[in-house]
Amino acid sequence: MIVVDTSALIAIVKNEIGAFDCQEVLTGESKVLLNAATLTEALIVARGKKCLAALTNLIDRLPITIIGLDAVRAERAAAAYALFGKGFHKASLNFGDCFAYATAKEFNCPLLYVGQHFARTDVVSAIATPSA
Repeated sequence: MIVVDTSALIAIVKNEIGAFDCQEVLTGESKVLLNAATLTEALIVARGKKCLAALTNLIDRLPITIIGLDAVRAERAAAAYALFGKGFHKASLNFGDCFAYATAKEFNCPLLYVGQHFARTDVVSAIATPSA
């Protein structure tokens, strides 16, 4: 079981750097968690990058469980921002990143992401050794 971040989903549908590694990880997973706030962020980003249909198709094909948002989860994401958010820490997590981070910590599972921002936190990466 893993949690997926917007960065991984967009990398796959746009065939960006890291897409292959992300696809490989997702192919081997039987359960993928996606926070509802992260899903919202991914849909917004995909619309702007003109890949909304591709994102929707990808999400429909994956064994994704959407994790709902409640007051406790909102507080966890806000706490993540206070620890690792822009202006507080060199990880510079944004609003959406904090929900992915908090979900990974809540369910004690790795996070699938692209980029270096989460690498500067204490979350475990779902990619053991990214390819170049």
